[in-house]
Amino acid sequence: MALAGGPDSFLHHPYYQDQVEQTSPRRPGNLAGPGFPAPPDRLANHQEDDVDLETLVNDMDASLESLCAAAETAPLLRNGQHPRGRPPGARPLQGQVAPRQRLQRSQPMHILAVRRLHQGDQQLRTSSLPAIPNPFPELCGPGSPPALTPGSVPPGPAAAKQDVKVFSEDGTSKVVEILADTTARDLCQLLVYRSHCVDDNSWTLVEHHPHLGLERCLEDHELVAQVESTMASESQFLFRKNYAKYEFFKNPTNFFPEQMVAWCQQSNGSQTQLLQNFLNSSSCPEIQGFLHVKELGRKSWKKLYVCLRRSGLYCSTKGASKEPRHLQLLADLEDSRIFSLMAGRKQYGAPTDYGFCIKPNRVRNEAKELRLLCAEDEQSRTCWMTAFRLLKYGMLLYQNYRIPQQRKAMLSPFSTPVRSVSENSLVAMDFSGQTGRVIENPAEAQSAALEEGHAWRKRSTRMNVLGSQSPLHPSTLSTVIHRTQHWFHGRISREESHRIIKQQGLVDGLFLLRDSQSNPKAFVLTLCHHQKIKNFQILPCEDDGQTFFSLDDGNTKFSDLIQLVDFYQLNKGVLPCRLKHHCIRVAL
Repeated sequence: MALAGGPDSFLHHPYYQDQVEQTSPRRPGNLAGPGFPAPPDRLANHQEDDVDLETLVNDMDASLESLCAAAETAPLLRNGQHPRGRPPGARPLQGQVAPRQRLQRSQPMHILAVRRLHQGDQQLRTSSLPAIPNPFPELCGPGSPPALTPGSVPPGPAAAKQDVKVFSEDGTSKVVEILADTTARDLCQLLVYRSHCVDDNSWTLVEHHPHLGLERCLEDHELVAQVESTMASESQFLFRKNYAKYEFFKNPTNFFPEQMVAWCQQSNGSQTQLLQNFLNSSSCPEIQGFLHVKELGRKSWKKLYVCLRRSGLYCSTKGASKEPRHLQLLADLEDSRIFSLMAGRKQYGAPTDYGFCIKPNRVRNEAKELRLLCAEDEQSRTCWMTAFRLLKYGMLLYQNYRIPQQRKAMLSPFSTPVRSVSENSLVAMDFSGQTGRVIENPAEAQSAALEEGHAWRKRSTRMNVLGSQSPLHPSTLSTVIHRTQHWFHGRISREESHRIIKQQGLVDGLFLLRDSQSNPKAFVLTLCHHQKIKNFQILPCEDDGQTFFSLDDGNTKFSDLIQLVDFYQLNKGVLPCRLKHHCIRVAL
């Protein structure tokens, strides 16, 4: 039996094939070698006599048998070599050393020599040749296969993919294939790219639970696959704008009223110090105040004094006392998330419309384990929910807020939008003379704005004279051109417009336009200011046979709604603030 295979494996060895080829009658003189007897003299005159094949085969068999017998007594070390000074086939004698014979690698080795290695390894190892340790002993054992099975190695987390279905505000949906490490920001950027939207870093992914009446915006660093694993089958993801996602970093004093914030250390009350106390893990800020708390497993609500700390949400069992013996834990921040109640009065009997919920991660569709709370107004609810996010995630929120700004700063000036003008750089200019000048007098600037409005009216009047009523007539076009704009939402109710404003963030300047329900020819501007929603009616007016639109009873007139929106984006006029962000709905 051969060392490298079956009994006849040595016949396919290249060296042995060379030896067999040398037995050809063309070169008989090369048959002699170590272990092979010399051929007879009569083979030298092969041109005259034929080769005796029977004699040649017998000589080869005898030589192979002698080699196999010698190989049975030749032990091997673990490195596959013979002991130094002891050639194969030579038996050691006491007091003398057998003559050294060289063993060709092509000659067969009996497998018994390898089996004897494990039995007499220590006796046969010489001191002059140290053994080479095996670096992979687990692969050489009789019970361990040398190769890994296909199922023995688990798949890597980055290779796992799954499909996620995302819905838009109008009910359309899109299935997106994501990886296991895809964050909410990555998915939003992918949807913005596929939907051909403007990426202004205000798009968010919303976790929506219709059966529980809850929803929340995912943080940019959260993994989508991990969040989906905690959602019920009826839950879904929504793709929506949220301008108030990081608004508290710009003006934190509007989000944290002074009477609701308490500090364990001395604070100067500045905006920078306010944010540092929340972002610094060593500080101990607290949010305190009265909340309506729903009892677990009951329909009743109780008004309790509640305080929010880094360790959790606590309620006082004795008035407004914050002593440790009077505080009772309501919810833990580490293993829970905060949601807004969409219909708290109708579904849970909440006393106000400003409800929110702290939902444990293990809960999927059990409403009895939800910690439902209700605030007195929108400002206090925003304060509680914002503090919960800051105390739970800390610096991660600030990093999410800074990343888009850093990317925008790294872009070249040629890649920025053409219309990205800073509000502080907008000034009134007068181009009536040979050179333009800046109008510094506010009264003169206002009169210049009125003159510009009259110039728009004169241009539209000149266009009116060009022809009679037609589908392309300016008066007809002015009544329908606004329907192509993203800020116009058509015939929706007042309640629906307020709901859209709340969903996309209660920030100053967020607005939309809609058809008026009371006056078929009028329109309504819905605007958010100081976390309150206000409505302004846009009435049509006639002047020289031309229809105009005005917000201030005809003092400032515009030929269409697009001119009106453009004007109030630069000047607040009779509005409490300028128009900054418009509510938009995108079909996926």
